[in-house]
Amino acid sequence: MADSVAIDEITTDEQSRLDKLAYTNKRYLSPKEIAAYVLVNFGQKNLSQFVDTFKEFFMIQFLKLNTTAYANINLFASIYDAVDDTISGLIIDRTRTRWGRIRPFFIIPLPLWVAGGWMMFSAPDGFGSTQKVVWAAIAIVIYGLGMSYFGAWGLMIYNITPNTNERNNLITTTKFFELFGTWLPSLVPVLVTIVPKMTDKISMQDIYTGFARFMLIISAAFAIFGAFNMRERVPLMSREEMKETSVLESLKNIITNRPLIAVILANFFNSFKAVGGSSESYFWLNNTGSLMNATICGLFTGIPNYIMVPIAAKMVKKWGARATSIIAGLFGFFAYMLLFFVGYHPFGQTFADHKIFNLAWVIFGLTIAGLPNKILNVSGQIVTAEALDYMEWKHGLRNEALVTTVQGYFGKLATSVTGWLSGMVLTWINYIPLTDSLGNAIPQTDPKMLNGIWAIFCILPALARGLYGVSFILYPIHGKLQQQMIVELADIRAERLAEQERLNAEAAVNKG
Repeated sequence: MADSVAIDEITTDEQSRLDKLAYTNKRYLSPKEIAAYVLVNFGQKNLSQFVDTFKEFFMIQFLKLNTTAYANINLFASIYDAVDDTISGLIIDRTRTRWGRIRPFFIIPLPLWVAGGWMMFSAPDGFGSTQKVVWAAIAIVIYGLGMSYFGAWGLMIYNITPNTNERNNLITTTKFFELFGTWLPSLVPVLVTIVPKMTDKISMQDIYTGFARFMLIISAAFAIFGAFNMRERVPLMSREEMKETSVLESLKNIITNRPLIAVILANFFNSFKAVGGSSESYFWLNNTGSLMNATICGLFTGIPNYIMVPIAAKMVKKWGARATSIIAGLFGFFAYMLLFFVGYHPFGQTFADHKIFNLAWVIFGLTIAGLPNKILNVSGQIVTAEALDYMEWKHGLRNEALVTTVQGYFGKLATSVTGWLSGMVLTWINYIPLTDSLGNAIPQTDPKMLNGIWAIFCILPALARGLYGVSFILYPIHGKLQQQMIVELADIRAERLAEQERLNAEAAVNKG
């Protein structure tokens, strides 16, 4: 009899545990909800790409803004943005409404970033120099302010489902469609070249302005669609519990979050790949003799991305996000270093000796070295999501917006360092730009300088990828710890849901 009671008790305990785990294993996302998330991401990727690429050119070329004034406005905006990021992060984290914590920010800041974007690509007639500066400053600040709060939509990925496999699949799907996320802005140079030649009724300025408004409208439409077709399902601390947690305590929890520190460190190192990227034009012009070779190379190196995204999902599922990040990072290191040691003209003494074969080799080498790109995009977002789960498991709260702010500060620090380094490396190799009598750029021929450009082009991306991978040795979420976190986090969320249901039931009784 005692044995049968023990068996019954064990069975009951196991069933209770299974019920709690069922909450995290259930499938939640409908095709419409997946489409909503992908569309919001698609709209924002296209809009950001358009603004980042053409804002400066439009304001200086068509608004006739002084270049020094433009630089000062951006400096002011960046300082303001750094302060606002902290405030917006705290506000978003502590927001609790009947519609959720994040969904309100799909709609509330929308008028700001639409109005700011509309102004940024408008050039009113009759403005004096002071009025232009004021117009541009207001436009950039309003747009940035709106985007600071609308940026909360990116946190939806961490709250849209408690099922980690479902979340990882959504990340993979989104990253695949991101491959199409910058093709709309790429139409602009074609349009501004062809359309004004076909008719004198449409100017280049009209095309930039019209395209900006088109991008703003579709991005806003997708944001509204997403707000009404997505839900937040990860239970949060109540408003009262959040008040009990001070801002300093929240920051302390972030700083002592070992997985998050590993992610931030990895992203900081990975940003130095941009220094190699900044040398691309110098490499194609000087080492290969023509900037057109960059366009030819780009036609081939992007093709594997469409295959690598689904492969990334399988790698994460088999080995975990940590191991995938380490493997991809180290693969990138060895691929770039092999490319460097083989050189950019293995067929002949110079690149021009066997131009077609040498170009084919460079394209092949860059394609192989670029294979980890999309893998790291997928695993990188997954490890961030896991780090947020770790914070909830350890401390009982999710400060995604504040975490994003901290990551943003390190990102801006990395951008400042890489921007400085991009110029300094050219100084260190004594690079001197050459031009012909018409002012057109012509290639350098000094072998030492060409080797220096090649070193920058390969070694810095190699170090960036390698250090990114090595950083995840410090990342503790794997193996038994990860399984323990998943099980105990399911318990925490199940209890929180039960408490919410109890409070809702009491409220309904009191109301009745």
